[in-house]
Amino acid sequence: MLLLLGILGVIWPLKALPAFWAVVPIKEPVGRILAGDRFKPAALNGMGATLQTQARLAMARNDVARAEALIWLRIAEETTGRMSAGEADREAAIADTKIKSSLEFNPADSFLWLMLYSMETAHRGSDEKTLGYLSQSYATGPIEGWIALRRNKLALATFTNLTWTTQQRVVSEFTGMVDSEFTDAAALNLMGVGWMQRERLLDSIGMANLVPRESFARRLAKEGLKVRVPGVEIDERTWRQ
Repeated sequence: MLLLLGILGVIWPLKALPAFWAVVPIKEPVGRILAGDRFKPAALNGMGATLQTQARLAMARNDVARAEALIWLRIAEETTGRMSAGEADREAAIADTKIKSSLEFNPADSFLWLMLYSMETAHRGSDEKTLGYLSQSYATGPIEGWIALRRNKLALATFTNLTWTTQQRVVSEFTGMVDSEFTDAAALNLMGVGWMQRERLLDSIGMANLVPRESFARRLAKEGLKVRVPGVEIDERTWRQ
């Protein structure tokens, strides 16, 4: 038995190492993609090709599937507006498939649920199914600061079509953005896609700390917006600056 365990202990790393080394070369560019860095199309295509070649060695690895999804998502984003509609739809279809494959490995990936919603809405329009992807993003990751900067705007744009539960999560996310001092992003969301929901959004930030609430109120005042921010009084001179 000890001999058998020893043999297995040698064989398993030999099987696992190719999968590990398949992931290492793409960890850095994937991190840069998540951070919003831009790549030349040739570089993205090269990364995609490398992953396809190596995927056979690591088909069951969550990180490889996720890396493929993120790279093909960025390829699809880069081709939009640069290629014909047919070519862009083709790249989007590949990205869609890769995202869904990754979500099969990790259904709790709130960022990829958001990207699936964004991708399908952009290329096929919004319906109950695609709205479900957005709701799933909130269900799996309701408090995700870096995701909120991208998700909150998309959600406010279709706010009235969301379920009551998801609407509550969108409002809470907006409050969190103010409280975390993402002041500019929150202000732009309120003044833009969230304007029809301004009373509900403004009421919600009464739960935020006073200092970020004051910063948010001053930001709106500089835009000339005379709105009520709970618990904050703005000097009249601010409106005239």
